[in-house]
Amino acid sequence: MTRIIRILCVALLTTVGLVGSSLPARADDRDDRRVRCERRIHQAEDKLRDAVQRHGEDSKQARKRREQLEQERRNCPDYHDAEHHDHDHDQH
Repeated sequence: MTRIIRILCVALLTTVGLVGSSLPARADDRDDRRVRCERRIHQAEDKLRDAVQRHGEDSKQARKRREQLEQERRNCPDYHDAEHHDHDHDQH
């Protein structure tokens, strides 16, 4: 009986250790994805700004850059929910 209890304790501690160590990694991965998304969105915003300055607000280059910016925002739902809402609010 004592041997079974030891085995169960070791198994329980191993399981707790594995689960506990994997949770921070998931949070870090999520943060890294968010940072990469933010970087791509800011780059797309910069490219749009450049296209507007060089070719005009209604140019095909500016329209293309707007589409790319919106695509980046759609690809980053976490960023879109938190930041884009503020962006829309500022425009109104």
